Amino acid sequence: MTIVEKGSGAPIVLIPGIQGRWEYLRPAVDALARSFHVLTFPLCGERTCGFGFDPRLGLDNYLAQVVAILDARRIDRATICGVSFGGVVAVRFAVAHPERAAALVLVSTPGPTWHLRKRHQVYASVPWLFGPLFLAESPFRLRRELVAAFPRRGDRFRFVTEQLRTLVTARLSLSRIAQRARLISSIDLVEDCRRVRTPTLVVTGELVFDHVVPVQGGSQYRRLIPGARSVTIERTGHLGAITRPWEFARLVGEFVAAAERESLGSRTTSTHRGGAPRAGENDAA
Repeated sequence: MTIVEKGSGAPIVLIPGIQGRWEYLRPAVDALARSFHVLTFPLCGERTCGFGFDPRLGLDNYLAQVVAILDARRIDRATICGVSFGGVVAVRFAVAHPERAAALVLVSTPGPTWHLRKRHQVYASVPWLFGPLFLAESPFRLRRELVAAFPRRGDRFRFVTEQLRTLVTARLSLSRIAQRARLISSIDLVEDCRRVRTPTLVVTGELVFDHVVPVQGGSQYRRLIPGARSVTIERTGHLGAITRPWEFARLVGEFVAAAERESLGSRTTSTHRGGAPRAGENDAA
């Protein structure tokens, strides 16, 4: 089983997006590693993963993978951070294993009632035929976001070049991408969201720049998950975690620190209420 680790500090599990490869999140991994012990991985089913995928289990495959990673590193609790498709996994994990999720971070995650558009349903049904067309659309969907995130042409060129280099070294499987897209489209996370009891941060880009999943999905998570907070990474759309990774890491770090302070405060309050023995209570009669 492949586990990629970087940094030290409180553990955070970074669940990749629909492409299934952690390499596309490398800028976010590097930024988070300044403050966290980052654990990430290729999603199960990927050739480099070493963790099998059982079609009968659906989304539960990924939950089992996260549990196995935590167990392998003897980590009881960690912040669970899911990017895009990974956010769907993270929500379900927080419900199924609340004792292991110290905090929950959902980044550019499809809304709890998200479904494939009709055109993309066709793409997903015959990925070997239409997958290249879907990939060819990507530059047009992302262009405005990249211009906003990287106003200087040189910075934009370096980012795109690095992503293309990753595309060569971390090859995508169109069939597995299609499988995951169909999986998201087949589930409804509304009830899961209502059952989340983990401190939750919803991270989105700006509405005008995310042409991959509707940003409004973030407001659904904020409304459905008790106590959820939300932040927007300015000048980004769907790719904020990697186009502005240092800002992303700062927001996550501040949230996790605040959640830990609140948790300690509530435990202290609970201890005081539960009561220290009253004077004379333990005295011998």
